[in-house]
Parts: sequence; structure tokens; C-alpha cells
Amino acid sequence: MDQITRLMHGGGGEGSGLDRLLPTVSTGLSPRKRTTSQCKSEPPLLRTSKRTIYTAGRPPWYNEHGAQSKEAFVIGLCGGSASGKTTVARKIIEALDVPWVVLLSMDSFYKVLSKDEQNLAADNNYNFDHPDAFDFDLLTHTLRKLKLGKSVKIPVYDFTTHGRQKEWKTVYGASVVIFEGIMSFADKELLQLLDMKIFVDTDSDIRLVRRLRRDITERGRDIGGVIKQYNKYVKPAFDQYIEPTMRLADIVVPRGGGNMVAIDLIVQHVHSQLEERKLRWDMAALASAHQAQPLPQTLSVLESTPQVRGMHTIIRNKETSRDEFIFYSKRLMRLLIERALSFLPSQSHTVQTPQGEDYEGRSFDGKRVTGVSILRAGETMEPALRAVCKDVRIGKILIQTNQDTGEPELHYLRLPREIGEDHVILMDCTVSTGAAAMMAVRVLLDHDVQEDKILLVSLLMAEMGVHSVAYAFPQVQIITTAVDKEVNDLFHIIPGIGNFGDRYFGTDAPPDWSDDEMDEPSY
Repeated sequence: MDQITRLMHGGGGEGSGLDRLLPTVSTGLSPRKRTTSQCKSEPPLLRTSKRTIYTAGRPPWYNEHGAQSKEAFVIGLCGGSASGKTTVARKIIEALDVPWVVLLSMDSFYKVLSKDEQNLAADNNYNFDHPDAFDFDLLTHTLRKLKLGKSVKIPVYDFTTHGRQKEWKTVYGASVVIFEGIMSFADKELLQLLDMKIFVDTDSDIRLVRRLRRDITERGRDIGGVIKQYNKYVKPAFDQYIEPTMRLADIVVPRGGGNMVAIDLIVQHVHSQLEERKLRWDMAALASAHQAQPLPQTLSVLESTPQVRGMHTIIRNKETSRDEFIFYSKRLMRLLIERALSFLPSQSHTVQTPQGEDYEGRSFDGKRVTGVSILRAGETMEPALRAVCKDVRIGKILIQTNQDTGEPELHYLRLPREIGEDHVILMDCTVSTGAAAMMAVRVLLDHDVQEDKILLVSLLMAEMGVHSVAYAFPQVQIITTAVDKEVNDLFHIIPGIGNFGDRYFGTDAPPDWSDDEMDEPSY
């Protein structure tokens, strides 16, 4: 990264021979006594005076060919305890005014202590402010995956038991990742992942006052004990391990969150970097990428029998009542799901009939089948799957269109545990451009589902959507009851079926509805 204006100290570069920047020492106690680590990706919303910023979830970051775009921009924030790192991070987030941000804290990455170390910690004789107290291997692995746009599991550290809670938090990449902690610059491998390094430099007296206020009011300590602890453990750790890393910073921010001049400069630089990395979801490219190409071999279309064609005639008719629309849609869904199940792997299975004769049959050759619906229309296909697949597990994904950018964005998901071992039937009622379906497949891949174990099922698809999904994910099996040739300028399937969700649920679509509306995210 280019060296940008420094507000205080000179410096630059990452030094030489960095592994763990500073030598280890054996001094004592951590100043931290909170109950659990705070994963700064929670809560998922950060409301500012201008807008709501999503700190969980992520934009697609994939082009019409399924290829990943630029990496996330990672900002590292370092500084002493109570220097105001989190305040600076939140000020940067608000000023950046970008919709997708992850705020990651080092507090989540303390090592799990051994029995002897737990005894030392109980006697206030374990140093949590030493570099060796952090699991840099896990931290580096996690930040690298976030930078690549992958989902990660973040540990929740319990400061009472000095171990990690059983439940870890799932976090997704974002346009910007802000990583903060007292040892943010204390590892060479970690430094290489940071696109911008910021040191928050706050006067030691101010930091002490903040600690006094916090520890006395929130933790019930006496003033003498807080000062003793600060002088014996906190200040030496800052002098030996934290302050020397200031020279590695691209920007030094004095006075923390109150220094809006520094924050404005940081934001300007990040904006310029994001502009260079920006990738819009190019609908025009999706529309033209596969013109005149034959339909892919991974596509299976239900045979257009008089029965199937008759049901399509009913549900496509704009005069059809809602009751009839639902009835015949459900019939088609049942046929569609039965067809999809025929693509699951099977193996020879011999059973004995009541007459005592052997029957050479087939059985499912896999661990489990899981259904995942793309909300809201895809949810209507769940009863058909449950009707033919006993005890099937169901997950849900909500993908909505950003009305400013036209990009699909992940806003919610609930997936069963260990879904990576399953065959997944991904359900959406209509697919026009394929954007939402592509993003849903990416989410499944993020959760370790194998591409060749994903079956995309849809009542109606446009050729454009079929080509887009098949080109990006050539191992995904696509099953539908019909494929329409055209998508118009508003990305409606032509001749199409209308807004499936509105017709099924009886909600009214706005006059300029499209398949890309926020409440009907079908592409």
C-alpha cells in the first residue's frame, strides 16, 4: 500500500526479521476480567445518522462467470488498552458509509489455557497482555479467509473458565474488514494481510482514567488495586510490546475517536481503494454472456406432457384465481421434487419380500438430504420436499437486491449443522438472471457443501439464468419444469409467470415490480 499522510510519527515498512515482533517475557497478569470476548461482528446492524450498516452478511463479490472479484480491504487498528480503538473503528465505519463491514476483535482469539495456566490466571499471575497469550495461527487463518470473502467461525472466549465456548459465531466477509486489538501488529504473517495499519495513540493518563472508570464502576474494584495492576502489568506490556509497533503504522491517530481530521483522511484513502476494487453485478454481461449457446447438459427439464403443459397454462394465466394458482403450483412442485430426487446417488440394495423372495432394488447412497429454500418464494416448495423425503432437514437463505447497486446481497441464513456432508436441494420458484441462485450456491460452498452435491430446483427458469448458473458452477444439477427463452430489460422472464411470491401469498406487487424486488428475490 502506498504510504499515506502521517499525522504524527514518521515511519513505515514492516521492519526486518519479524516473526513475533518483540521477544517474550515472563511477567504476569492481564488487566482483562470481562466474562466473554465480544465478537465485534455482533449485533448484525450498526445504525448511524445516515444509514443502517450491516456487520454480518456479505455482498456477492462474484461476476457473471462465478469468478471472485477483488479481495476485501482490511484495516488493522492497534493501540494500548483503553486507547479508543473500538471508537475509532466505529467512527471509520460510519464515515465510510458502505453497507457491509466486519469488525473483528483480538479478544476472541486468546489461547485456551492449560490446567496450570488456569491456576495462574485464578491467582492473577497469568499475563494476557503478552503475545504468547494469543492464538495467532487461528487468527491469521481467520483473517485470511475473511479477506478472501469466505465464511469463518469466530471463537467466543470465556474469561471465567479461560476457555472457548462450545458455540462459535459464523461471520462472512465484507467490503471492509476492520481488525482491532492490542497486538494487531505483533505478528509478521498478520501484518501482511493488512492493507492499512492505524495506530491509536492516546495519552497514558487518559488511558489510565478510562481504566479506572471502567474497572471501578463495571467490575467493582478499588482504586488502589486498579492503579497497582496498571503499573505492574498493563504499562510494562504497552512499553515493551505495543508502543514499539507504532513505527509500523501507516497512520498514527492521536486522541482516538475525537480526531475527526485523521478519520477523514483514513476514509478518503479507503474510499479510493474501494473504488479501484469495485465490482458491480453486471446484468448486461449476464444477459449477453451466453447468447446462442446450447442449453447445458446439467439441465433437466420435466417432460412437457399434456398434464404438465396444462398446469403451466393455468398458473401462467393472469386471470387464474389465487386458490387455483396455489393448487396447481403445488402439483408441479411435487412432480419437480420427485424428479430432483432421481438425481441423488443410489446403490444396489437387496431386500426380502413377504413371500420370502429377494428383490434387487436401490437405496440412497449418501449421508443425508437437506433442503434449502431461497426466501420467500422458495419456501413454498418445502412442503413438497417434506412430503416425499421423510425427516428432511430444511435451511433458509434470504437474498435481497440492493436497490442502489442492483446487486444481490445476503441478509439472512439458517442452515442445519454439518450441512457440508449433505446432498442439498436448493429451491427457488423462478430464476431469471441467475444472480440470486449463484449467490445461494456460493453460500453453500462457503459452508463446505460440495458443488456436485447441490441440486438447484425451480418451477420456471429463463435461458439466461440457466446458462449463468451452469457456467459458474458446472457441477450443479439444474432441474426445472420449463425454460423460457427471454428476459426483458427489467429482467422479467418472458412470457413468464408474473411475480410468483405475490400471486402465491396474495400480496400486491408495486406497479413497477420486477423479479429483483426486495421482497421477491428471485433471479
